[in-house]
Amino acid sequence: MAAKWEKTGANVGVLEVEVDSERFAQALDEAFKRVVKRVVIPGFRKGKVPRKLFEKRFGVESLYEDAVNILLPQAYQEAVMETGIEPVDQPAVDVVQVESGKPFIFKATVTVKPEVQLGEYKGVEVEDKVFEVTDQDVEQEIQNVLRSHAQIETVEDGAVEKGDVVTIDFEGTVDGEPFEGGEAEGFRLEIGSGALVAGFEDQLIGMKPGEERDIEVTFPEDYHVKSLRGKVARFHVKLHEIRRPVLRELNDEFVQEISEFQTVDEYVADLRKKLEERAKLEHERYIENEVVRKAAERATIEIPPVMIEREIDHQVGHFAQQLQMQQIPLDAYLEFTGLTMEELRDQYRELAEQNVRTSLVLEAIADAEKVEVTEEDVEQEIARMAEQTGLEADRVRQLLSFRDPELASLRADLKTRKTVRLLVDHAKIVPPTDN
Repeated sequence: MAAKWEKTGANVGVLEVEVDSERFAQALDEAFKRVVKRVVIPGFRKGKVPRKLFEKRFGVESLYEDAVNILLPQAYQEAVMETGIEPVDQPAVDVVQVESGKPFIFKATVTVKPEVQLGEYKGVEVEDKVFEVTDQDVEQEIQNVLRSHAQIETVEDGAVEKGDVVTIDFEGTVDGEPFEGGEAEGFRLEIGSGALVAGFEDQLIGMKPGEERDIEVTFPEDYHVKSLRGKVARFHVKLHEIRRPVLRELNDEFVQEISEFQTVDEYVADLRKKLEERAKLEHERYIENEVVRKAAERATIEIPPVMIEREIDHQVGHFAQQLQMQQIPLDAYLEFTGLTMEELRDQYRELAEQNVRTSLVLEAIADAEKVEVTEEDVEQEIARMAEQTGLEADRVRQLLSFRDPELASLRADLKTRKTVRLLVDHAKIVPPTDN
């Protein structure tokens, strides 16, 4: 087999492949074995028609399509390996020659991974950022813990306050007309959560069970439903129930109940330590993201549109999974928001392009710096995964070996992490400027 690659554009070229006549003859043999099983000729059992008789009656040309379907995918993959190209999309194939006794020739127009022209990626300057843990942060975390263990009581004689969970009915109109998504019964809402349009929740404060009230809100100019952007909506609201969290007291008894600590001081000290560890990780992520962002910005790449579209597919698929976890079908979400699928995809376009660019740049840097993942790297990561999951390292290794793509994904992830580490190690971190 002979293969020749010729670029015709920035990320497009033609792969011309010639497969010898002997191999094409073998494909014709295989095609006949498949086709003859479906052929019925009087005097012969099904599947037992002689080859010569078959070709005399139907012609050898009747086998060409099946032979091509058998041979072409194999030959294409071999040609890709031989020429070293990296396709990022299915090729457009044009069969040039298909004839018994002659070589099989085809041309494939292929979109390939783009070339990356790296800019300066070592010594990138990043302005540092302070991630400190204040007493206010610790107090906020304590309040979060207390709220998570709060007892919920129904308010029989009282009015809505911030933090309450209310059950309401509402009917909304714009210009006197009802609109889709503007009506609900038995709707549960936490006051102060920001779940609804700005101003809606604040106007419920002070209402009592059984009370009805008309409120007005203005949809923001960037609201996800285009037809409602900037519009004033009037809602008639009826309040059914108020449920209020009653916080526990932070004392030694409470601490002993929810943790392994004996005193409030010990528990609060541990909370602060965990917040400081989280802040340290956030600081590391910030530096990494800034270094990678700047390295990506300095690179020159002409990204094939198909790579961006596939990343959008991935992002939309992930979003659909998140919705499904809330038992919301994607179709229902689109109907409720008034978005089309194309509009939803457009929302992810900028992120998708950024993700593809970043991935390509990190891969190019890894190649330029000859970043390799060693067996020791893999074993260390397996040990870390074992510690996180509570499984034995051998069991983690066994699970990964059962799913080879997972092991390949692990190596790719480790390579990316090592590349990012290289960028950070060579970065210039400068003190933050005073604002």
